[in-house]
Amino acid sequence: MKTIAVIGAGTMGNGIAHTFAQSGFKVKLIDKFEKSLEKGIATIASNLDRMVAKGTISEDDKHQTISNIITYTDINDGVVGCDLVVEAATENVGLKMTIFKQLSDVCDHNVILATNTSSISITQIAAQVVHPERVIGMHFMNPVPIMKLVEIIRGYNTSDEVTNIIMDLSVKLGKIPTEVNDYPGFVANRILMPMINESIETLYNGVAGVQEIDTVMKLGMAHPMGPLQLADFIGLDVCLSILNVMYDGFKNPKYAPCPLLVNMVMAGKLGVKSGEGFYDYSESKKSEKVSKQFLK
Repeated sequence: MKTIAVIGAGTMGNGIAHTFAQSGFKVKLIDKFEKSLEKGIATIASNLDRMVAKGTISEDDKHQTISNIITYTDINDGVVGCDLVVEAATENVGLKMTIFKQLSDVCDHNVILATNTSSISITQIAAQVVHPERVIGMHFMNPVPIMKLVEIIRGYNTSDEVTNIIMDLSVKLGKIPTEVNDYPGFVANRILMPMINESIETLYNGVAGVQEIDTVMKLGMAHPMGPLQLADFIGLDVCLSILNVMYDGFKNPKYAPCPLLVNMVMAGKLGVKSGEGFYDYSESKKSEKVSKQFLK
């Protein structure tokens, strides 16, 4: 594999593009919004600057990484000549179905089609594609350039050959691929999201405050970040979407999202991306200042 297309220039998409480009691949970063592409490239450049400052990479490495990325606003143009397409659009079932139908129409049948979905069925996505055996899940963790894990999810029809290719490719990226089966939430979010949801329930029920809940999990369970702060970092809208996928998939009430989470998303309190969630990020994205609505 030499040329990779990445669809979506948001947090995950630009991180995936950064990782492939830094590993020497030619990357076509695709987003329908030019401003999103500009922001994505700026984020990659900023992250590379930090790596240069830390001595992790050289200035030449930075420039080579940036030069490996070309941007496109049209999927049909962007996927031409690619060996692998990685979809990293918003966690929305309808949107992903539409994208994969389009990819099925415009990509050669030997092109591997991967999705970075964190919860949606690979089998469902692959059903939109001619030759579904070439569709696979590559669930990278955020921040992509730093986190080692990639969940590799096989759909019902995913071939052994495609799975082996993607496992080997992940190793070449410096990642540790872990193969899992295709069930709602896979492994990472099937375990993580109920914990986050229960943390929100604990706050909702008045058991403890925001900082107290996070402190218990950080100091008592050795978590590097409290679950409410992590939810803000992930995006409360993303957490809600994943919980809804699992609730719909399993029909088990333990996955039902907490009413507080639902209300916060409806109110636009999405965490870091909106400037406020359980914490107030108006002054800094690394803030641990509790949002005023949760102050005692």
